[in-house]
Amino acid sequence: MATEDIYDELVAANKILAHFEVVDAYGHVSARDPKNPQQFLLSRSRSPELVDRADIVTYGLDGEAIEPKGLPGYLERYIHAGIYAARPDVNAVVHSHADDVVPFSITKQPLMAVLHSSSDIGLSVPVWDIREKFGDKTNLLVSKIEMGHDLAKRLGKNTVVLMRGHGFSCGGDSLYQAVKIAVYLPRNADILTTALRFGEPVPLSQGEIDAMGAMDPTSPAARRAWEFWCSKAGVKTARL
Repeated sequence: MATEDIYDELVAANKILAHFEVVDAYGHVSARDPKNPQQFLLSRSRSPELVDRADIVTYGLDGEAIEPKGLPGYLERYIHAGIYAARPDVNAVVHSHADDVVPFSITKQPLMAVLHSSSDIGLSVPVWDIREKFGDKTNLLVSKIEMGHDLAKRLGKNTVVLMRGHGFSCGGDSLYQAVKIAVYLPRNADILTTALRFGEPVPLSQGEIDAMGAMDPTSPAARRAWEFWCSKAGVKTARL
């Protein structure tokens, strides 16, 4: 995919996530630069619903802007930098503060995949607690690259990591997969919360997760979902 195509896809991803309230004034989504895997593309510090092509800045894996454009960046761009540096297989990252997910970051109840469309989150979801390495006097924001590296270490080979009292970050092999994970993760969390009131939930098994796998982003089903999301968000369908 050409860089120009990924710009349109990234703008669409911002607006999709905003429409489905995965992000609000805060939160962000990025994509690895298809022309240079040592770089990634991320909007300047702007609410996702308002992001357009002119807002997109190129960053290095240290989290610093390669083409600053004189625009302020997201403070937590180091989340993206840390994950891209640790995971060559990840081509898109989303960071969100979705309310339905946060309770699972502050209790001993694990977040499990119970919804078939959330199979991408895997069998278990680790929790990163900033206190463990950086003490109890931070503002809970990933504001330097060392924090980004530590977060990525806790993510490990998973697709999602919860951030204690903060939200979640997820990575996908494409913008489609990262957006899909981010859209369905809060729904999965809400369904699990409801199920816990009734008794012991039955999570997806490893076999079921493996069978469903990550949907091919070029498949008709993936294109249908992307077109639907773009339509709901009121944006022209970006190439997928």
